[in-house]
Amino acid sequence: MKLEPECVFRFFEEISDIPRGSGNMDRISDYLVEFAEKRGLVHHRDEYKNVVIVKEASPGYETEPPIILQGHMDMVAVKKPGQEIDLEKEGLRLAVRGDELYAEGTSLGGDDGIAVAYALAALDSGSIRHPRLEVILTVDEERGMVGARAADLSLIRGRRMINIDSREEGVLLAGCAGGVRVQCRLEASVEERRGTWAQVVVGGLLGGHSGEEIHRGRGNSNSLFGRVLYKLSRELPVCLEGAQGGLAANAIPRETRAAVLICEKDERAAAELVRLCERELREELAGRDPGVYVRIEGFRRGVFSCMNERDTRRAAAFLTALPNGVQGMSLDFPGVVETSLNMGVLRCEKGCLQAGFVLRSSIESAKHGLLDRVCALTRLAGGSSVAANDYPGWRYCEKSPLREKMAAVYKRMYGRAPRVDGIHAGLECGILGSRMPGLDCVAIAPDMKGLHTTEETMSISSAGRVWEYLVAVLEEKDK
Repeated sequence: MKLEPECVFRFFEEISDIPRGSGNMDRISDYLVEFAEKRGLVHHRDEYKNVVIVKEASPGYETEPPIILQGHMDMVAVKKPGQEIDLEKEGLRLAVRGDELYAEGTSLGGDDGIAVAYALAALDSGSIRHPRLEVILTVDEERGMVGARAADLSLIRGRRMINIDSREEGVLLAGCAGGVRVQCRLEASVEERRGTWAQVVVGGLLGGHSGEEIHRGRGNSNSLFGRVLYKLSRELPVCLEGAQGGLAANAIPRETRAAVLICEKDERAAAELVRLCERELREELAGRDPGVYVRIEGFRRGVFSCMNERDTRRAAAFLTALPNGVQGMSLDFPGVVETSLNMGVLRCEKGCLQAGFVLRSSIESAKHGLLDRVCALTRLAGGSSVAANDYPGWRYCEKSPLREKMAAVYKRMYGRAPRVDGIHAGLECGILGSRMPGLDCVAIAPDMKGLHTTEETMSISSAGRVWEYLVAVLEEKDK
């Protein structure tokens, strides 16, 4: 039986009307509870606003193992500079371009709105035959897997889980990296100085998801700004007034803006150093981030509050010394990153410099070794650091009845075997697996690009095919 995917897109459109950036979960959680209540489905919402919904097995499927469908209800809500939309209060403006679904001026939220849409379509259908369905929809996954850590799983009986939080059709994910967030803080002295105020901008970068895109070697505007500031402070008397770069710790930042104070006599020299930095970075990132630029602009003279020269040099050296990007490749999954970190957010205000990182690794000891390195460098610079949201990876399991079943269904439908792979991004499978011993997981998704950016798109045809595939898996009985 071939089901048209309009039901999926109807639910995707409904949830896209609801603001659901991480930390803004009330309305989407209410919507899910109302959905369950209208259909008389057993459900539970815990104090964190995670929602579990259960639909009992279809006739003839009562003895089949329950299937868990799992995803998260939050999204990375970002918008293009100058875009007039309040993502805390307004829904997305969905649009279609050929086969691509996108949102005008903002991220799309396909990560992970498509999981919510698939789950609701499956629960709403009266024609799909299925075993007991147990749907787990968590909050604030994009802020460190917060929901999965605390979700009330008392309604869950199943030990076979289909996570719908990947990005590529035809791939059965069987492992992912664990992660931890670390906030580094560097305090500095502030003083009043006379000179020329200027804004240094590093931008034009492609950005991307810090797990999915980190292997592409794209420029990180925060890290690159550290290099620019280091070069300026090494050659000229420079004082840092403030800085702002990046929107989320798990997104590769595309633009960093900082204010510096220089001597009036050094204005031309500073401009030449910035042009030199731009030439070097354009050559270095050609083919990976060809649009990169570095600018110094907005010159004005006066008296300003800023870091002193010594602390500015210390901050510049600190930012330059901090590692960023890929640190090692996986031996289990060729071509997949094993260990990385991303300086996703940089802020400097009133002499306090803060850098926020996401560290990822499929090997726990490597993850904590990298964390120790970042914390040690911060201490050496005279700063402090705080780690939070440490979550385990999802380790590959040789034997997986669910994966074998899903691979067989895929081959029957499409005449070829799916690719079994791992992913460097974090998924909730590791956390939920640690809370439900014996959990058998597979992660799937339709084709999506530009996750966590304003260029995020989802293939409409792929979303339809994955829906048909999911229905076929649900209807497939164990042999």
